[in-house]
Amino acid sequence: MPAYKAPLRDKRFLMNEVFDFPAHYAGLANGKDADKDTVDAILDACAQFCEQTLSPLNLSGDEEGCHLKDGKVTTPKGFKEAYDEFVAGGWQGLSHPTEYGGQGLPMSLGLVKSEMMGTANWSFTMYPGLSLGAMNTILQHASTELKNIYMPPLTEGRWMGTMCLTEPQCGTDLGQVKTKAEPNADGSYSVTGTKIFISSGDHDLTENIVHIVLARLPDAPPGTRGISLFIIPKMKVNADGSLDGSNHVVCSSLEHKMGIKASATAVINFEQSTGYLIATPNKGLEAMFTFMNTARLGTAVQGVAHAELSFQGALAYAKERRSMRALSGKKEPEKVADAIIHHADVRRMLLTQKAVAEGGRAMLYFAAQYADHMVNGILENDEAKYKLWDDKLGFFTPILKGFLTEMGLESANIGMQVFGGHGYIKEHGMEQIARDARIATLYEGTTGIQALDLLGRKVLLTTRGKCVREFTGQIANFAVNHLRDARLRPYATTLAKYAAEWNVLTMRIMLAARKDRDVVSAASHHFLMYSGYVMMAYFWALQASIASEKIAHGGIESKEFYKAKLATARFYFDHLLPRAKGHASSMMKPSKSLTKLPVDHFAFN
Repeated sequence: MPAYKAPLRDKRFLMNEVFDFPAHYAGLANGKDADKDTVDAILDACAQFCEQTLSPLNLSGDEEGCHLKDGKVTTPKGFKEAYDEFVAGGWQGLSHPTEYGGQGLPMSLGLVKSEMMGTANWSFTMYPGLSLGAMNTILQHASTELKNIYMPPLTEGRWMGTMCLTEPQCGTDLGQVKTKAEPNADGSYSVTGTKIFISSGDHDLTENIVHIVLARLPDAPPGTRGISLFIIPKMKVNADGSLDGSNHVVCSSLEHKMGIKASATAVINFEQSTGYLIATPNKGLEAMFTFMNTARLGTAVQGVAHAELSFQGALAYAKERRSMRALSGKKEPEKVADAIIHHADVRRMLLTQKAVAEGGRAMLYFAAQYADHMVNGILENDEAKYKLWDDKLGFFTPILKGFLTEMGLESANIGMQVFGGHGYIKEHGMEQIARDARIATLYEGTTGIQALDLLGRKVLLTTRGKCVREFTGQIANFAVNHLRDARLRPYATTLAKYAAEWNVLTMRIMLAARKDRDVVSAASHHFLMYSGYVMMAYFWALQASIASEKIAHGGIESKEFYKAKLATARFYFDHLLPRAKGHASSMMKPSKSLTKLPVDHFAFN
């Protein structure tokens, strides 16, 4: 398993030079304490925790997995001690309100923390990661009384949270939820039902687990309009926060999974468990989207995390493994053969991983600033401000989740390819990265669901193309501002063409959908991937512009870093961005090639 080394130079490049996080934080209500020295100290401390504690547990945790015996779940050796260290460091409450024991820092710092932790050990990171979504949902939708009871122990990390959506008969189609909630005389509810695929559903890391559960009230209308949201603790909780015995929340089994084996994915039975209503009755799905959007951003982080870790492993191997001679002549004549990093095809693979990891990180950090503004809208009780930034982030979310997880999976597979046959062997850890990465394109909504959300809901239905026009306007401004710069003109002209094409494609799909509704579903995957490639191109051009400026006018101490940025940007535009053209062509093909084949013609057995 590659030993994780936090890419702090790249993080600081994005935060300080590309996106100016110091100025961004200075303009936030909760950013006054996030000065550069404090942020640097947080990055250094988190890197140390990830490199020294979490990374060494990644391979052993996969080999051991989680165990369920006599109704109790045990996490792999070392996880409990690592979690105690995590809690002692105050990491769970980094970006949550001080009134509940948090540090009150901007949400984006929490995302940067999660990216480092997730790269070092994704299975471990899922445990506290699920709590973040539960905490955000409770903060935004629960009563003051429930917040006062549940937020302090969740913020401290003494308790953890989950989200319980999926049931045996339904996955994405939550209108089929059957879990029932019967009202009790004291205002609580008695909840009965089964939830599956519950990440961190049960474990031995904390004294209590707080489940956020979708269920139906007795008089609920059918479908998604009749779903409510409840807090259901594993252990009953008194008004003073003390625990009061079992709440009849039972882990009946653990899923046997392809990857992330050290993360307990549970089947949870609620057996007349006491629950407490969050938000308005029958409006639980809207409230749950607070959780789901948080989780989708977290899943987008996974795409970057696996690309980064696989790249680190593949790069080290490519520098050491020797095979044949480079076609352009011997590179290491004193050796029996050249290191494989000198072969162009190996470089293609390594540069793809590097471009995805660093380009994806830029996309995430930019979106994280949107999330900061959105949270500030809540803190300032400014509904209009919250809605503005929530809508902006809503356009990014399906692209980040869908595109980055697909590219992260590709990067993980590339890492195995660099190793050749050794990549298929467990001891090197590269196959584990690929197995762990595979789930990212599936949970919190598959890539297909993200694509429909992007094209069908965000682009066509909600904004009628406005969200695309706004972002491509940003791209066009960059192009105009750099067309006269000979160093950046190739990026600017290319981006200007793609920005115009993105709008044209959007309009053509909108017009075609008036006559054929299936056009939206048929085009959605290609539209999402096209959007991802063009969006990443913009952020690579942005990084190239800063690197070019630094080389021309900056100090010499980081010149090689900036040169590497320019080379990777050039590779992205030359070798990865052209893929967008294939998606553009495919999305405009008639839907009948997908929809006209009768179901019984798919196979003749």
